[in-house]
Amino acid sequence: MELARCVIERLEGIEIRIFIQPRASKTEMVGLHGEALKIRIASPPVDGQANAELCRYLARHVGVPQQCVQLISGFSSRQKRVFITGKTLAEIGAVLSKSPSLKNPEHPRGK
Repeated sequence: MELARCVIERLEGIEIRIFIQPRASKTEMVGLHGEALKIRIASPPVDGQANAELCRYLARHVGVPQQCVQLISGFSSRQKRVFITGKTLAEIGAVLSKSPSLKNPEHPRGK
């Protein structure tokens, strides 16, 4: 899967374009959605709950403290941009590509 379309290296960290699906049965990465990484979020999109869960999930998944993950755009949209400090492009790419649904493009959840 081509993660380079949604992950951008900046001077201070990594920017990831994300498309979320709130109110899912569980929080998980499921593949690409156009030029963005698609993540299902268990929380509802009410009072910033889905945004907070997205940041918590990404911090835990890539192995950085939660304060290193910042939502920079898309606060009330399904299309978001998240900025992560403390990791390189290679480290983020390695972590994201280990996700089962991202490793195998034929995986049913990757579609």
